[in-house]
Amino acid sequence: MLKAGVLGAGHLGKIHLKLLKQSTQYELVGFFDSDPEASKAIEAEFGYKSFPSMDALIEACDMVDVVTPTIYHHACAKKVIEAGKHLFIEKPITHTVEEANEIRDLAKKYKVRGQVGQVERFNPAFMAVNKMIENPMFIEAHRLAEFNPRGTDVSVVLDLMIHDIDAILSVVNSKVKNIDASGVSVISETPDIANARIEFENGCVANLTASRISMKKMRKARFFQKDAYISVDFLTKKCEVVKMKDAPKDPDDFAMILTNAEGVKKQIYFDNPNVPENNAILDELEAFANSIATDTTPIVSLRQGAEALRVAMQIIENFKHI
Repeated sequence: MLKAGVLGAGHLGKIHLKLLKQSTQYELVGFFDSDPEASKAIEAEFGYKSFPSMDALIEACDMVDVVTPTIYHHACAKKVIEAGKHLFIEKPITHTVEEANEIRDLAKKYKVRGQVGQVERFNPAFMAVNKMIENPMFIEAHRLAEFNPRGTDVSVVLDLMIHDIDAILSVVNSKVKNIDASGVSVISETPDIANARIEFENGCVANLTASRISMKKMRKARFFQKDAYISVDFLTKKCEVVKMKDAPKDPDDFAMILTNAEGVKKQIYFDNPNVPENNAILDELEAFANSIATDTTPIVSLRQGAEALRVAMQIIENFKHI
């Protein structure tokens, strides 16, 4: 079992501590948080060992799980990697693209594995259709949340939209060609609602909307490709696949047939893939343990985390030109 420790014991950090304790692939050695009073309270309530310093925790671990505020990601990750320990780091990977690139290069230099906590990649609805998404040419994503002061230290792009940026980059096999975006600050000092249109070199277009001041929650993405439409509801963990194939000469009475302007007939097929229940955070942590054990590239690599951040920062940069 891998000895694991958590840096940062806030809201998400506590969840990671609980799941690492449950995991059959990790031995939770403890945590470090910069707030000594909070650390004492967590240690007393849950029994997790609180370490006196970041260095002491890192020394005791094989893998360190960084769940601090984003602004501290770079400094923490650097210490972890230079100590020769494997790194799991929450999204966004770092505060700047330059920091992300440095972390990626350091991991390669010190020969350690690194994974970014893009949890929607492990959402069972997305995983159920992932292999069915082939060369999508139009993508639409909406990620809406009710207002919560936690996370508003960064733009809604880094807080919410980056989930969809990462998911889309994982299925579009093409480089980003152009980005148009707009963002509005309503309550926070940084944008609370944003829209981005991403054009890829292969012609695919992705239209993304994110808001953290909505009256209701929504996390949906729709993928349109040749002869297929695929929808994913990340919130309810449901998905739907609609496929079109050339209609048979003698379709049955219940077949849904469409005829286009050229007279070509297509039959519509509906598919609702099986979506098994899971804990996405536990799955991403255990997938990382597996990549370490097998010496393979993690599902969400540091390179992919850096690329998602690069696109997110390009979107934010676009706001300045409005």
